[in-house]
Parts: sequence; structure tokens; C-alpha cells
Amino acid sequence: MEEKLKISTARRATLLIFLVCGIGLSSWAPMVPFAKIRLGLNDADLGIVLLSLGAGAILTMPVTGFLINRYGSRTIALISALVIASLLPLLLLANSPYQLAAALFIFGAGIGSIDVAMNAQAVVVQERHGSHIMSSFHGMFSVGGLIGSIGLGFLIKAGLSPTVAAVSISALLVVITVTQSKYLLPHSEEAKMDSTNFVLPKGPVLLLGIMCFILFLAEGSLLDWSAVFLQFSRDFDPSLSGVGYAAFSVAMAVMRLTGDGLIHRLGSAKVVLYGTLLAGSGFLIAVLIPSAIAALFGFVLVGLGAANVVPVFFTAAGRIPNVPPSIALSAVTILGYSGQLAGPALIGIIAEVTSLSVALGLVGVLLFVVAFTYRQRD
Repeated sequence: MEEKLKISTARRATLLIFLVCGIGLSSWAPMVPFAKIRLGLNDADLGIVLLSLGAGAILTMPVTGFLINRYGSRTIALISALVIASLLPLLLLANSPYQLAAALFIFGAGIGSIDVAMNAQAVVVQERHGSHIMSSFHGMFSVGGLIGSIGLGFLIKAGLSPTVAAVSISALLVVITVTQSKYLLPHSEEAKMDSTNFVLPKGPVLLLGIMCFILFLAEGSLLDWSAVFLQFSRDFDPSLSGVGYAAFSVAMAVMRLTGDGLIHRLGSAKVVLYGTLLAGSGFLIAVLIPSAIAALFGFVLVGLGAANVVPVFFTAAGRIPNVPPSIALSAVTILGYSGQLAGPALIGIIAEVTSLSVALGLVGVLLFVVAFTYRQRD
């Protein structure tokens, strides 16, 4: 009975750490237009600055595995969450693109570290729980995406300055983290992670990695550019510009919380095919129909479609014949997250040459390519 209570408490704490990560990351979405205006950046310059967030996350992830082996996921999750909370207000106080890039790099490092740590903790909790509960953790991350993207805008609408609103969000993150991290399972109950094996991907590993790159690009493009698109292309009030990412997050949370049953009923191939077609259509609806409602509806479709595609890819990577799962998953994960690294710059550069609508529309086209490619592969 005591063991059951311990695992139940650890599960609740892990869910809340996923929530912290979701709130922290998504709070940046409605901040992007404020940073763009404050520093006088065009789309291309903003895209290059946004590279720093993804770079911080990508470069930190391999190191985090080593740190978890040494100190445990509980300690790393605690430190990472505090870094995220500390950096969040500084993103609005940067006085130059270089300062913003440096702050985003450290913020991204915190996001990358907590991502690995919370998933490592979730794997242990799931094993001890005895049933598949991973989707609930990722669903809570998406719930955090809703709270962060709408919450900051709500605080600004209520009369707080953007900086004070960001400090308020940071305080919430600190309170949740400090009160819950002690209930995470300790290092002594974790197995060693295989964090050193990485080889240059090829064949089916490379193909899955490229498709993951596109899915992460799609998600990252909404995080970094949806608020800019709504404010400057659909005339949204700045305090409400985060509602686009919120709509996306709600849809993704719903689908992830029901994803296990959906995959069981339809099969992974159909989930990927229908999901990528739906997500691609969402991007095209958002950019081709000059309506605020259409944009929000399109973002909802992206969330509904994309939610369960990456989990299918990760599962497929772990089952590639003659390739150790640790090596395949490591390669696919890094290639996937590289989509969030390269995505902001690619979107910004294309938007500067053409328009932001064209850039986001191209992401939709790439999702159609994934649908066709996975169908042919399967």
C-alpha cells in the first residue's frame, strides 16, 4: 500500500513537471511580437535570433543524459525548471539582438534539459506503475502550452506590463517545481541511461529522422511565429496573439490524452497518414483564408493532426531491424529537435523574401510530403 501511494505521488509530481515545461515554453509564444517590436527586428533577423533557443536545447540534450546518470532526473528537472523560470522575464528585457540570443540560448538549454529529465522520470514511473501512462504526461505538457500562451496574454489584458506578467508566470513555475520535485523518484531508483551511443543516421533511421524534423518544424513554427502571424497578418490585439498557440495546444492535449486508444483502433500507419494530411490542411487553411477564425481553426487542425505522429515515429525507431533502439532513438530525436533549431530561421528567411503566409504554407506542403512518404514506406 505504501509503495502504491509512493508511485501515485511520483506520478502526480511528474505530471506537474511536464506542466511546468509546457507553461515555460509556451509563455514565450506571446512574447515574440513584443521582442520583435522592442528590438526593431525584421522577420529574417528575428528568425536568426530564434535559432538560439533551439541551439541551446539541442546542445544540452546529449549532456543531460550524462548528468542524469550522475545526479538523477529529479535533481536535473529541479535545476532546469529554475533556469527556465529565471530566464523567462529576461527575454523581454534584452536591449539588443545579441542579449536576446544569449538569453534564449540559456532558456533553450533549460528546456532541453528538463525535456530529457522529465521523460526519464516518466519512464521509471510508468514501469513502476505497471501500465501505459506516457500519453497522460505528454498531454499535461500540452495543457501547460494552453496555460502559458493564454495566461500571459490574460495578465497583460488585466493591466500588467508584459515584464510583470512574465515574472508572475515565473513565480508560478518556481512554486510548482519546489513543492513537487521532492516527490519525484530518487536517483537510486533509476536505471542508467544509455546516453553515449550516437552514430550518423542512414537508411530507415535517416528517413524517420527527416520526417520527425518536419513534424518538429511544424510545431516549432507555431510556437515562434503564430503570435507574429496573428498580430501582423490577422490584426489580433497583442495581448491576444498567444491564443493561436493556445488553440493548437488544446487540440494537441485532447488528442494526446486519447492517443493510445486511437492508435490501437486505427493502426500507426493510418494515424500518420490522416494526421499529417490534417495538419498540413490546417496550415493551408490558416494562411489562405484571410480570416482570424480560419487561422485559429487551422491551428486547431494542426494540433489534432500532429499530436500522435511523433510518438508513432519514436515507436517505429525503436523497432528498426538490426539497429539498437538506443542508437536509433538518439539519432531520430536529435534530427527531430533540429527541426525546432532550423525552423525559426528558415521560416524567417522565407518570410522576409516572400511573406510569413507563404513560409507557413510551405510547412503545410512538407507535411503532405510526410504523409505520402510514410505511406509508401509502410
